[in-house]
Amino acid sequence: MKHLRTQVGIVGAGPAGLLLAQLLHLEGIDSVVVENRSRQYVIDRVRAGVLEQGTVDLMVESGVGHRLQKEGMRHEGIFLEFNGTRHRIDFAELTEGRAITVYGQNEVVTDLIEARFASGRPIFFEAEETSVHGTDTHSPTIQFRHSDETYEVRCDFIAGCDGFHGICRPSIPSNEMSIYERVYPFAWLGILAHAAPSCDELVYSLHERGFALFSMRSPAVTRLYLQCAPDEDISHWPDDRIWNELDIRLGSFDGWRPNHGEIFQKGITGMRSFVAEPMRSGRLFLAGDAGHIVPPTGAKGLNLAASDVRNLAIALEAFYRTGNQDLLGGYSARSLRRVWKAQRFSWWMTSMLHISPEASAFDQRRQIAELDYVTSSRAAMTSLAENYVGLPVD
Repeated sequence: MKHLRTQVGIVGAGPAGLLLAQLLHLEGIDSVVVENRSRQYVIDRVRAGVLEQGTVDLMVESGVGHRLQKEGMRHEGIFLEFNGTRHRIDFAELTEGRAITVYGQNEVVTDLIEARFASGRPIFFEAEETSVHGTDTHSPTIQFRHSDETYEVRCDFIAGCDGFHGICRPSIPSNEMSIYERVYPFAWLGILAHAAPSCDELVYSLHERGFALFSMRSPAVTRLYLQCAPDEDISHWPDDRIWNELDIRLGSFDGWRPNHGEIFQKGITGMRSFVAEPMRSGRLFLAGDAGHIVPPTGAKGLNLAASDVRNLAIALEAFYRTGNQDLLGGYSARSLRRVWKAQRFSWWMTSMLHISPEASAFDQRRQIAELDYVTSSRAAMTSLAENYVGLPVD
């Protein structure tokens, strides 16, 4: 067995783990990153694409925002479409110039991996049989196999950034944690298409046939979503059917429709809200999807991960600089405060814009009334805008 020693062991090389590693590196704090997937798999995963203002600022401050500033697509608003009409929510005007930036998670991960290799610190892709031990002691360990060698990494702290299906959260005794969860009765069928975006900003549409979302990943790639059943079989959705449904649900305003092109990726994603409390057990700290999941309607997943690791990096820096553990002790409560605000917003956006199979005629009329209110009240539009671009750091 090979023995390594580090200050912070990081399980997971998604945005949360990689950004934490970069933030710690800038403060002179050593880390080892362990990831069970390959480097290419991590990069190719198609996930979030909307970055809050604060996430953009954090990446720039962390030295990994050069390409983001050059290639990211800044959006100062979104459109809400219902009853054949379209309404713009002007984020910049309502939030004193704040905005969102469209920049795919795969691009974020690419930039962070390059920064990690440039730092010269270890990152183990395709690690097998990963486990964490002794998290209730002052010297927890991560064990794994890599290239036919067994490793043990002795740490001061472990950061569980390994996602919803990772090994860190299940390693915490069930009697130490409370789980809050809501599973939604619908899913998203998402596609990526080689088609230039036909609108400059995102379009959220409530249609009698279900929700649809027009988005993008680059000036040449459109990202689109359709509400569908959670158990939908993707094989029942040939390309022609997808485009026809998108044209119906999105094209009711002034003859507009998304540009068509070759669909090069498609998939169905279930929707849930999930929170694990607390996000700490001993010297194991959860961050990102390991501790919480939000439905994608509010574009909060990656941004919450960035917020978590910012909090954790600040707490770890304080510990190594002064020995004070107060911020580490408050990490879970501080992060969860923001998590629950994002859960509320994501649930609200989801319930306002999706047709529930359980909805009555009353529910459907109430939905339209809520959208009408949101798009006609400055106070309501401001609330949506400030949540969407990201609430100020507590």
